[in-house]
Parts: sequence; structure tokens; C-alpha cells
Amino acid sequence: MLLHRPYVTVILAMSADGKIADFQRSPAKFGSKLDKAHLENQIASSDAVLFGAATLRAYGTTMTVSKPDLLQHREKADKPSQPLHIVITESAKLNPEIRFFQQPVRRWLLTTHVGASFWQNRLEFERILVFERDCEKKDREINQKIDITAALEHFQIEGIRNLAVLGGGTVVASMFELDLIDELWLTVCPLILGGAIAPTPVEGKGFLEKLAPRLELMDVQTAENEVFLHYRVKR
Repeated sequence: MLLHRPYVTVILAMSADGKIADFQRSPAKFGSKLDKAHLENQIASSDAVLFGAATLRAYGTTMTVSKPDLLQHREKADKPSQPLHIVITESAKLNPEIRFFQQPVRRWLLTTHVGASFWQNRLEFERILVFERDCEKKDREINQKIDITAALEHFQIEGIRNLAVLGGGTVVASMFELDLIDELWLTVCPLILGGAIAPTPVEGKGFLEKLAPRLELMDVQTAENEVFLHYRVKR
């Protein structure tokens, strides 16, 4: 299939009952060292990573490539040592003092005109991208949302061929709704978090069964009580 956007891979770890964080939305640290290595491998193979503001607020940092062999592989491929890191957020209400803004990575902000206002003429983000579409609410108020499809088409023009999406569930849901996801890596970790309001890999309104995205299982691996599932989205 000819894509007019980057190839998109979602990488997430979840509890055995399908939660990516507890009901307080605490930073998820239940993945093993092997899972973190798996995540680093996926990041190292990408041109850019995309994640939402809630994910960034929870951790305050982003994962960087640190393994010498991965850094060497990127160098041989004539790529920068670190992929581009893109934050997607409508409000862009982020604390400029968090450690993310001191990490040695290139940073882009994908937001709305309202979200961009605070970050204009500042140095934290190399680029501020605004792609909006109008969504009319039931009360007839106009709510500006990010046009993710247009943004991804622009990413490809900028040379981004492989995009890794690291969460959260709202971002992943919106991309599934627009059929913008190609592969999904899920690490199932050996704990139960529970909670009706605990976040899951795919949030949003949900899908009716007949209209739900279908997946093809590509690979299954087990290690250190974790299960690594690799899916491809069927079209």
C-alpha cells in the first residue's frame, strides 16, 4: 500500500488486565529491563517518536537511545543519534522546567493555535506545527482539534518515514479512528491494576464490534514473565 504518511508503529506496555497505568495515572514502571530494552530498540529504529502531553506530564522525560550498538547502527544509517521527539497536545500546557526540555533531543510541538501561543518565541521546541480542523460540539461551540492526518502527511514531506507512537490511549484511539496505525507492539506485564478509570492502550469513544480495527498476529515471544505481542493492522 502506498502511504502518503510515515509508517506508524505503536509501542505500549500494559498490565495483564489491559491497563497502561493505575487509576491515579501514576508513571507506569512495571515493565522489566527486557521491556525497556525492547522499547529502546523500537525507538532506535524510528525517525521520530510521537506522544501526548499526559504521557509527558506523567514521566517528565522521554526515552533516548543509549546503547552503543544502537547508536552505531543509527550512525551507519546516516541518522542523527536520537530520533526526533514530537509532543502532540491541543492545549500545550506543559511545564517548561521538566527534565524533558534538558534532554539532548530535537523537539517539535504539534498543537493548535491556542496551544502554540505560549511557546512562540521560546527555545524549548525547534518547531511548532499547527494543524487544525473544526469540530462542532453539540452546544454549537467550535472546538479546535489537531488534524493528525494532515500532520502525518507533513511529517513525510519532512523526511520522517517511520514514526513510533508511545501513547497515551487518547492519542492511539484517535489514530485508530483515522486508520493511521500500521503495527502494534504490546508487552503484557504480570500484574493486575484494575480500576474502571485506569487508562488503557486505546481510549476514546470506543468501536462497535463490527467496525473495530482488526489485527493480524505477527509474532509472540515470552521472557521474564512478560509476553511480547506484535500485531499488524489488517486492511
